[in-house]
Parts: sequence; C-alpha cells; structure tokens
Amino acid sequence: MSVGKEFIKGMVRENPVFRLLLGLCPVLATSSSVMNAIGMGVSVIFVLVASNTLVSLLRNFIPPKIRIPIYISIIATFVTVVDLIMAGFFPDLHKSLGMFIKLIVVNCIILGRAEAFASKNNTFYAIIDGLGMGIGFTFSMIIIATIRELLGNGTWLNMPVFGTQFEPVLIFVLAPGAFITLGFIIGGMNWLDHRRAAIATKS
Repeated sequence: MSVGKEFIKGMVRENPVFRLLLGLCPVLATSSSVMNAIGMGVSVIFVLVASNTLVSLLRNFIPPKIRIPIYISIIATFVTVVDLIMAGFFPDLHKSLGMFIKLIVVNCIILGRAEAFASKNNTFYAIIDGLGMGIGFTFSMIIIATIRELLGNGTWLNMPVFGTQFEPVLIFVLAPGAFITLGFIIGGMNWLDHRRAAIATKS
C-alpha cells in the first residue's frame, strides 16, 4: 500500500464530492462563501482524521454487530468538540454554518471511511486516508464556493474583486446556484475524462 496514493486518492481519483458524490448536503448548503467552505472543510478534516484514528485503534475490540452505532458515537463525540470550539472562538462562522456543523455526524463520507477503511487498516494509514479525503472535500468546497461567491457577490473571502461596476448574479448565492455550479464542474470533469480516453485510444 503506497502512502502517496492513499493520500492523493481523495483529492483526485476518489474525490468525495466530484467523483463519489458523497456529503453533498453541506457542500450545497454552505458553499455560498469561501469562508464558510473553509470552516466546514476544516471541521470535516478534524472529524475525519480523529474518528478514523480512534476506529482504527479500536477495530479489534468493536463487536461487528454493533459497529455502526459505535462509529456514530465516536463521530458524534468529535463533532461536539468541533461545535463547542467553533461556538467559543469563531461565533460568526458558527452562526453562519448553523446546524450543518452538527449534521457532520451523519455525513456519509465520515461514516463511510470508518466502515470501509479505518476499520480494516492500521492507524497510520487511517490517518493518511482521513487527511486525503478531508483535504479533497475541502478543496472541492473551496472551488464551488469561489465560483459562487465571485459570481454571486463579486467578492472572494469577502474582499471586492470586480469593482463597483459589477452586477452580481444573485442566483449563485442561492440554492439553485449550488446545483448549477456543481453540475457544470462535474460535467467539465467528465468531458475531460472522455477526451483523455479518446486520445489514449487513438494513440
């Protein structure tokens, strides 16, 4: 098992948002600004790495019949830690993300990695997997949020980009804008995949 491949798979080949289409609820709901995307992404990275680590450490002691409730309890513990830290130190971001911080508990990316990877591999690789998947998730959110914030507000990280003459396309900061942005990104990636496959076939 290659450390490098395990780390980068979540960013490219098995990107949870653009490839596996997992955890889309927080992606679509909180990607209206880059700051929100960073906050949600860092939260998911922490919970992913921490829960993967603990599940891997306890994998030989968790009874198979009750493994899912135990995984959820572990994840919920770390989500509570994130929620309290964010409420105490980043109240504005906490208010902006709202209930979606708590909903990390049922994020299928985190539970999926606990079940599919952390419970079957040693702690080192579980940490690498959590980092790779978490960074891939965060990177995807920042890409979506950048497009939505630029077109919907004319800003990036709340800083004006296009000047006073720019007229925002408000749909991009609304729910339909999230679906439109994600759809175009996935469509573009699929087109590139088919293009590369066609070139490889000809050569």
